[in-house]
Amino acid sequence: MNVLKQLLNIFIFPGGLFVLVLGMFYLWVNRKLIARLQNRVGPRWFQPLADVLKLLVKEEIVPEGVNGTLFVALPIMALAGALTSVLYVPMAGFAPSHSFQGDLVVTIYLLSLLTLCLGLAGSLSQDRFSLVGATRTLTQLFSYEAPFLLALLGPAIVAGTWQISEIAAYAQGHWLVLTQPVGFLVALIGLMGKLEMPPFDAPEAETEIVAGALTEYSGRGLALFKLGNGVELLVGLTLVSALYLGGLSNPLWFIIKTGGLMLFLGFLQALMTRLRIDQTVGLWWRYGSLLVILQLIVLVIWQGVL
Repeated sequence: MNVLKQLLNIFIFPGGLFVLVLGMFYLWVNRKLIARLQNRVGPRWFQPLADVLKLLVKEEIVPEGVNGTLFVALPIMALAGALTSVLYVPMAGFAPSHSFQGDLVVTIYLLSLLTLCLGLAGSLSQDRFSLVGATRTLTQLFSYEAPFLLALLGPAIVAGTWQISEIAAYAQGHWLVLTQPVGFLVALIGLMGKLEMPPFDAPEAETEIVAGALTEYSGRGLALFKLGNGVELLVGLTLVSALYLGGLSNPLWFIIKTGGLMLFLGFLQALMTRLRIDQTVGLWWRYGSLLVILQLIVLVIWQGVL
């Protein structure tokens, strides 16, 4: 019976099928919101699902001169990492399916797997656009990954644990966004960088390098990368909501808090223009990391005083 429950958790809810569908829905919300802010109509509600189904039935073309095994395996690894991270977060306001001391660090690592796979996928190709996109992806990784990690350490320090479920339980009585506003903003901007959202979309700038690291991908591989992006968006919003916005005690609060964050991210994307890769690395790494480190120092001193 326990095995059956675990399989349902992994393949149906809260992981697997549920997360894939909800991730596509959040991608649609993001696209629709930006379109309305730019005075456009935007896609219909079923567009992300139609795009994925269309790609899944198309032929996957493997370019000449690349390692075919890696070319096919990297999208699978990217999606698998994103789906695995779902098991440790309070998805839809319910308790995590699996939990252990230190799962916060494991989850952050799993969320980084998509970016690493994107960089490796672009590096496999001999296409100049893919190579440039891969270089930008891996370069940008170093600019936001450390600030994102440091931003999520703040709630862990005040809660005195590295376990997501325990941090979320502590956060239910404490809206840490009020005491750690810098960490909250850094976490949100870091999430935008991880997902290569505007203005941090230099790695896939359509007007410059076609589709960046994914220029050579088509069919199933491209669909899996798109699905992984949607799942990672959902997990990132869930993490920030659970740790900074008073926890996620039920599905209603999950929808309200993650939806509010999605609205905030949509406004930022619509208002800001694309940053050059040197601006992303120079400004964000220098000032984002410094601000969140200063906040962590204050938190450590305050904990010591108490």
